[in-house]
Amino acid sequence: MNILGKIGLLIIAGFFIVAIFAPLIAPYDPVTQKQQPGNLPIEERLKPTLSHPFGLDDLGRDVLSRVIYGARISMQVGVMVVMISALIGIAIGSISGYYGGWVDRFFSGFLFNVFMAFPSILLAIAMVAFLGPSIRNLIIALSVIGWVGYARLMRGQVLKVREYDFVTAARAIGAGDLRILARHILPNAIQPLIVQASLGMAGAVLSEASLSFLGLGVQPPTPSWGVMLNDARSFLSVAPHLLIFPGLTVMLTVMAFNFVGDSLREMLDPKLKR
Repeated sequence: MNILGKIGLLIIAGFFIVAIFAPLIAPYDPVTQKQQPGNLPIEERLKPTLSHPFGLDDLGRDVLSRVIYGARISMQVGVMVVMISALIGIAIGSISGYYGGWVDRFFSGFLFNVFMAFPSILLAIAMVAFLGPSIRNLIIALSVIGWVGYARLMRGQVLKVREYDFVTAARAIGAGDLRILARHILPNAIQPLIVQASLGMAGAVLSEASLSFLGLGVQPPTPSWGVMLNDARSFLSVAPHLLIFPGLTVMLTVMAFNFVGDSLREMLDPKLKR
């Protein structure tokens, strides 16, 4: 793994540690409001201090604590979306690539194209708006639009691996389709999906922040980086730190997953490795 990949891995590990141990790390409750003197200018009430390094938001809540708890939402959404999307994509892509014929024409020629015909973020917005804004519906929407990429990649890998000699030999000795897929094809076709999963985590985190920013994801008072960015818009001129800190966390998370994905791609691709 190259140096950027190692840096990305350290950043990701740090965010997962923060997400898991958020109640122990956060200095304050993320939804508790702190009463302040009403005669102070708003920029004085919101600015960072020693007791509140990231400052307070307009409701008197500690921004650092909300950023820490927001990592929980982003990591949870990222992991769940990638897991569900990958499982669905691997199953459908394996069936499509292995059996071919009308099965492959239905999946790759029709179903894949139907989902790819719609802009992914617009489809997610429509689904969440129909189902109702919540973290559960957000995960469902992002999984529905995310499985196609895994399925297309898996189909291509299965089409290649199923022609190898060891698969032909397994078929010749009477191995069943399920055994051939599980024991011979999937282990030799799964490597590119590891890279896809890493990049998919970055996309899921960014999509969660985007939908929460639009009010279609996590609902207040639950802390989320997207919600914090939306709340900070009104105070950009007097308290830019309200936008900077959650924005930096989103940027670092997406950048770290992209670093790891690019590094894994170089490691797993012999041509790039040379």
